[in-house]
Amino acid sequence: MPEVLTSRYLFGPGPSNCYPEVTAALGYPVIGHLDPVFIERLDRTCAGLRTVWGTRNARTLPLSATGSGGMEAAFVNTVSDGDVAVIAVNGLFGERMCEVARRCGATVVRVDHEWGQPVDAERVLAAHPHPKVIAAVHAETSTGVLSDVAPLGAGKGDALLIVDAVTSIGGLELLADDWGIDVGYAGTQKCLGAPPGLSPFTVSERAFERRIKEPRSWYLDIGLLGGYVGAASGSRTYHHTAPVTMIAGLEAGLDRILAEGLAAVQARHRAAGAELRDGLEAMGLELFAAEGSRLPSLTTVKVPDGVDSAAVRAYLLENFSTEIGSGAGAFTSTVWRIGMMGPNANRASVKLVLGALEEAIAKA
Repeated sequence: MPEVLTSRYLFGPGPSNCYPEVTAALGYPVIGHLDPVFIERLDRTCAGLRTVWGTRNARTLPLSATGSGGMEAAFVNTVSDGDVAVIAVNGLFGERMCEVARRCGATVVRVDHEWGQPVDAERVLAAHPHPKVIAAVHAETSTGVLSDVAPLGAGKGDALLIVDAVTSIGGLELLADDWGIDVGYAGTQKCLGAPPGLSPFTVSERAFERRIKEPRSWYLDIGLLGGYVGAASGSRTYHHTAPVTMIAGLEAGLDRILAEGLAAVQARHRAAGAELRDGLEAMGLELFAAEGSRLPSLTTVKVPDGVDSAAVRAYLLENFSTEIGSGAGAFTSTVWRIGMMGPNANRASVKLVLGALEEAIAKA
């Protein structure tokens, strides 16, 4: 028999631990995806997602895919052969945007930034006079950097703005309508405190009107998906068998967040992130992301010289049942990524991580 784990403390870049209400909801009886009880649950989930996205978009839904599926849906519905996509790249997920857009046929204009630095909106807006889309990562999971995307929305002109909010939704301020986000995608496994497997997705009316009418992907066609959630007329058009259990869990997570109060949840994430950063620096460690642009939900810290990153992470897992993440790309062995997300965004979690990490560095 395989070993059954009773618990892990998930302080990596995601997934995070689930809110208890989410874990309970995952045990609900499975019901049909057209059952009236599920349709009501889906509607409530979409309404909750509109709140955490900061939008009134009718087509706001839990896409049956991970965050990377949300990324593909964003591009496959907005660009096709020859369309210009200006993409800010300041980490792994900006790079992935470029690859996805290229495969959709777009002419990609990369605007590269040093990893660890925020997006420079002026450079991005000046990169091409008439792009079809402009894209950027709000919270770059690979580097722990938070970028201000509002200037991109203000200066986008006729372009559509695509934003990755995987590591910010549910834990950081996110104002899709005010910031001019036309297409946004995220993930459930971080600040929302739910398991991976769904992508909170939102599309403005402006973007929907200008969408690719028959995109390369049937499954990710937002025109068909919008019909399934009743966005067009209130009636339902069958599209696929929705992951009813996952959506029950997401609904519970959203209910938990909104019951606490979105502003209070955001303040809790900010406080946990600040306390973790202060503690790491008090240990003599150097933070990686640029000061002033550090994610509250995900902190990146440089591995000290002479310390084996993998050995430290293995020690934490074996002795404390605690996970932190390695770096990404060229920084795999030189950076740690430590998440304080969802139910883990609290003082007790910070204290646990700091104490465990200090011992692991000394003994690993």
